[in-house]
Amino acid sequence: MIGMHLSVVIPTLNGRERLATCLDALTERAPDVEVVVANGPSADGTSGMVRDRDDVDVLVELDARNVNVARNAGAARASGDIIAFLGDELVVEESWLDTLRGADPDDLGAAGTDPKATEGGTDDDRPLGAITGPTNRELRAGLATEEVETRRVGGRSITYVNPLNVAFTQRALNELDGFDEYLEVGGARDAAHRLAGTGFGVDWRPAMSVRYDPDRAATPRPDGGRETDWAWRYRSLAYRLVKNYGPRPTVGYRVARHAVSDAWTTFREVVSGEGRPSAWLGNGRDVSLGTGRGLVDGLRTRYRDRSSRRNPNGLSARTDRAVTVFDRR
Repeated sequence: MIGMHLSVVIPTLNGRERLATCLDALTERAPDVEVVVANGPSADGTSGMVRDRDDVDVLVELDARNVNVARNAGAARASGDIIAFLGDELVVEESWLDTLRGADPDDLGAAGTDPKATEGGTDDDRPLGAITGPTNRELRAGLATEEVETRRVGGRSITYVNPLNVAFTQRALNELDGFDEYLEVGGARDAAHRLAGTGFGVDWRPAMSVRYDPDRAATPRPDGGRETDWAWRYRSLAYRLVKNYGPRPTVGYRVARHAVSDAWTTFREVVSGEGRPSAWLGNGRDVSLGTGRGLVDGLRTRYRDRSSRRNPNGLSARTDRAVTVFDRR
């Protein structure tokens, strides 16, 4: 899109070395974008490293260890027509910027280019809300990449976004009121549900790719939090499903299906000697408690915000957690 202004928001926490590599690649391959780093609270010298660089336009220092707070704080200070969110452990590929520049947020029917994403005939009529692409990993056997993930939930066609590599149009991000700061994990998946609920489509573009630094281990990170935090994993799942779709049987079925699958996987680890029975039982307790809490909080949120955005914990309602802001613009 000619004349498009692009901002890149990079949330980080104690990621000094990997963030430096991420910024180096961004400066080399996308030198004219606005860069916003939402940091903290880090204790490894990240702040000093960022302030010493001249390729970061805004540094936002935070006091909350929540990736969705960091995303919102960064987005609030970004001025782009399109706002991209990038994982601090990733480097952009050569085609990343050109792919984003080829996106026109005013085009109708631009979303849902993958045939699986348009099943049901709903995505083709949506204005473009987000563009996302894969994370590539170097393996001994070659290059591994991600595929588009789609679901049909509650009559909606959902195309999930890559939480470490996604760009939202300013229009869509404003309509969503940013990310839901209640969530410690699953904020990007929740945003994908709400994009569909507000009438926006998601465009999966393989050329908009990022890659783990080849000099570091390719360790995928979940969408905030820890992957093995079972309580928050199921709290988030139950919360976002009930919040977006209400207390319908489909919600219970989806939560139960995930729980059975995870229980079976961890039980096999116990049988093989890789896990402990006490840990397996403890995980089950965490799943039950997290699910219950998520269902209750999801219902409360649904009735607090009856609009399609379903986000009473978003940008407009947040208390600014920025401790300090360094703005070079």
